Amino acid sequence: MSTSMAFDFAFRIPAAKKIPQLLVLTASLLLSGIAAQVHAATDPFYPSAVPQSNSGLPDDDSDDGKSWQELKTQIPPTPQAANLVPLDVGPTSSMKFFVDINSISAGSDGVVRYTLVSKSQGGAENISYEGIRCQTAENKLYAFGQKDGSWSRSRISDWKRISEVSGNRQHAELAKNYLCQDGTVAGKVEDIRSRLRSNRPIKPGS
Repeated sequence: MSTSMAFDFAFRIPAAKKIPQLLVLTASLLLSGIAAQVHAATDPFYPSAVPQSNSGLPDDDSDDGKSWQELKTQIPPTPQAANLVPLDVGPTSSMKFFVDINSISAGSDGVVRYTLVSKSQGGAENISYEGIRCQTAENKLYAFGQKDGSWSRSRISDWKRISEVSGNRQHAELAKNYLCQDGTVAGKVEDIRSRLRSNRPIKPGS
C-alpha cells in the first residue's frame, strides 16, 4: 500500500464512525417534530387542532340528533371584592385576573358562564361577563361592567376559538384547567368553584 493510500484510508475511518451518530440525531429530530404535530392536532386549545368556526356551532349534530341551541343568558349582579379569586395565567402576563365565584354557572347547553375582572399594573380595571363552551373550546363575551355598577351588552355575539398561544391566555387557562374536561363541563358548579378557590387545576386523566 502506498503512503498516499494509507493516509487517505486513515481519514476515512473516523468519518464512517460518525454516520450512526448522525442517524440517531436525525431520527430524534424527526420524532420531536412528529410529537409536536400530534399535540397540535389533538389539543383543542392549539389553533390548528380544530377548523375555525365563526358560528359557534359544531360541525355535526349533537348526540340527540338536534342542532345545538344556546340558552338565554341572564347577566349576574356586579361582582363584589369578597367574591373574587385570583386566576394565575403565568409570569409573562402584564395583567392580573380574578373570577367572581358567585357568578359561575353551568347551563344545559354545555356553556360555563362567569364574570372576569382584569386589572392592569397601572390600576385600570375591566369587568366582563363571558361564557366558555367546552365542546368546541370557544368563548363568548356577553357584557361589560360599567363604573356605576351597570352592565353594557357586548355588540359582538360570535363565539371565538380559544387559543393557548394568543394574548387572551386567561380563557385557555380557565377552560383547560378549571372549567372543561374531555369536551364537557368538568363536574358541578361547586366543583369548579372549589378548584378556583384552592387554585387546584384539573389533573390530566383525573
